[in-house]
Amino acid sequence: MSRATSPSANRTYGIQRVCLAWRISRATVQRFEAAIENGPATHAKRGPKGCPRRRGTPRPDPRRARLHPLRRPLHDKGQRKVWARLRHERGIRTSMRRVLRIMRENRLLACDRPVGVRGPDTHDRTITTETPDRMWAIDATGCLTAEGNATVFVVVDHCTGECLGVRAALRETRFEAIECLRQAIHATKGRYEVNVALGTSLRHDHGSQFISHAFQDELKSVGIASGPSFVRQPEGNGCPQLWLGRFIRTLKEQLLWLRTFDTVEELHRALREFAQRFNNHWIIGRIGYRTPAQHHRELLREVA
Repeated sequence: MSRATSPSANRTYGIQRVCLAWRISRATVQRFEAAIENGPATHAKRGPKGCPRRRGTPRPDPRRARLHPLRRPLHDKGQRKVWARLRHERGIRTSMRRVLRIMRENRLLACDRPVGVRGPDTHDRTITTETPDRMWAIDATGCLTAEGNATVFVVVDHCTGECLGVRAALRETRFEAIECLRQAIHATKGRYEVNVALGTSLRHDHGSQFISHAFQDELKSVGIASGPSFVRQPEGNGCPQLWLGRFIRTLKEQLLWLRTFDTVEELHRALREFAQRFNNHWIIGRIGYRTPAQHHRELLREVA
């Protein structure tokens, strides 16, 4: 009916006018017409299929259409220029994603992304510890104070989840990280001397404070083995960060997001108090719904 000619205007009615008169969707009519012309539907790859089919204009073969702009003295290197030439020179309106997909399937892109051949995994996936003071984890987070944005360094025991050291500083330097480490050594060993923490390893990321010469020399002097996380091996840092990340989240939810601090010193005192409350009163389901201090005492009792 849309192709019929009006006797008064001597023009075809058109599909838009007919659909308005019959109160049906043009997309529905075009979909049924395409199904009748193309036969039964075939399964194709999901994704953008280009612009809708225009009536009277057959859909061009995408492979032949995209190859034409490439037959030039200067070959286009990427899908963007091919898409632009199809659009402006050939009048073929299609999707850039479709052009990229077709060129990738037929290996027509200028170069492929190199795939590096990895060697064996550097991490043997044996990172769990059964006794405290075997592996610690250190990281930093931020907190806004009236004096500016302060940095909070945290040291957590991997076995028990205890907060061994916490320090707030206005500057995120390697010396502040060392002070947080010294606090953890004093809390566990009761003293600070050469090789006082032999047998303990410290897991840290590749932050500038932790990989600095001053911080690494401090670890060597007290006998702590440095354990930086493996590059492109997230499982190597997952276990320690599970405890450390959970503690930092609890710290933010219970303290940093609830209070405002005028000075960094006030924040530092609040952090020390929170660490004591966390170790003695915060129960953790991962260790049998016990507090970190209680779990530490039970482990030492089993070893003895």
